[in-house]
Amino acid sequence: MSIRASHILVKEEGTAKKLLYELQAGANFAMLAKKHSLCPSAEQGGDLGFFEKGQMVKAFEDAAFSAPIGVAVGPVKTEFGYHIILVTAKR
Repeated sequence: MSIRASHILVKEEGTAKKLLYELQAGANFAMLAKKHSLCPSAEQGGDLGFFEKGQMVKAFEDAAFSAPIGVAVGPVKTEFGYHIILVTAKR
């Protein structure tokens, strides 16, 4: 199975929690990613495209593959920082 996901990467857990709250209140994921994410994928609204297990760091992958489609999850801590993840498709 592969999934398509977007993410927002920030340095502080508090920032990630604030962004997750904004998303739960109806904020646009891509707009928040473009404004706040430290990842180069921010230019694409955080879109990482499709990926399979084994292509991402374990904590990120575990959260992404267990997340329902269309529901932002997080914060997920990795060596890169804190991620908010949005799965947009599974195949």
